[in-house]
Amino acid sequence: MNSVEIIGTGSYAPEKVVTNEDMSKVVDTSDEWISSRTGIKERRISVNENTSDLGAKAALRAIENANIKVEDIDLIITATTSPDSYTPSVACIIQEKIGAKNAVCFDVNAACTGFIFALNTAAQFIKTGEYNNALVIGAEVLSKILDWEDRSTCVLFGDGAGAAVIRKGNKEGILKAILGSDGTGGKFLHCPAINVVNPFSEEKELANSKISMNGREVFKFAVKVMVSSIKKVVEDSGLKLEDIDYIIPHQANIRIIEAAAKKLELGMSNFFVNLQNYGNTSGATIPVAVDEMNRRGLLKSGTKIVVVGFGGGLTWGAMVLQWTKE
Repeated sequence: MNSVEIIGTGSYAPEKVVTNEDMSKVVDTSDEWISSRTGIKERRISVNENTSDLGAKAALRAIENANIKVEDIDLIITATTSPDSYTPSVACIIQEKIGAKNAVCFDVNAACTGFIFALNTAAQFIKTGEYNNALVIGAEVLSKILDWEDRSTCVLFGDGAGAAVIRKGNKEGILKAILGSDGTGGKFLHCPAINVVNPFSEEKELANSKISMNGREVFKFAVKVMVSSIKKVVEDSGLKLEDIDYIIPHQANIRIIEAAAKKLELGMSNFFVNLQNYGNTSGATIPVAVDEMNRRGLLKSGTKIVVVGFGGGLTWGAMVLQWTKE
């Protein structure tokens, strides 16, 4: 089996910054209410860009950071729950936008765990020798599927995209991965699509495609799987928690991260957190965070990180990554 290296990262967020004070003019809320319960101070909201626009810009930055040509990409996987269209896939739209004419393209929908699912999927194609250079993207414009009258959800989310380029290499950059799903909990975090309405059905009205969430149940689930996933993926990789330099969690809620840190008996300094600036961008949170760390010089050759996600489905997953880029 081939080794897989991460050779480039990129991210992009819309220019429009929406603060908690701005949100208080949209729904009955306040900066104190949002900050104390979530840790979020602001988020980016798309004004006229769709998911593929954000994803394409993050992708080009990742390709530039990887120092390869767009034509070298032979696989594109995009993780998203807010696609431009049912078809074509966001990955195919991005392929056209960036000119990656040699790439095979498809989307993955695993909600907030999507980037981990997509990265692990791309890694399998490279390990088996099927492809050489893969572009993995997490991109979301969640603002178009939010209920802007529901203060319990609309204050949490934002728009953004992150990307990574991986390739067949000499050093192993993905030490271990675990994934999980529990469809019985799907009702706790839900966004319906078009229901069955046709000339032969009794239903005559289309479903309202907006995100709804049982916050209490999602919180309990998130803390539980975040702790268990980190423990298992580190143990299965033959390492110990003290061997890990950084943990990059899905950026959903600071209280979830704090609760998980306490159960793991770790300080918050072990976790990279940027949700205060972006809110929850679902499948984009982890690649955006990795790119920020990369560009701030926090990732050196040999640095070991755990990325861990949880989200609708219900889904969860974690990976132990070792930075190989000099």
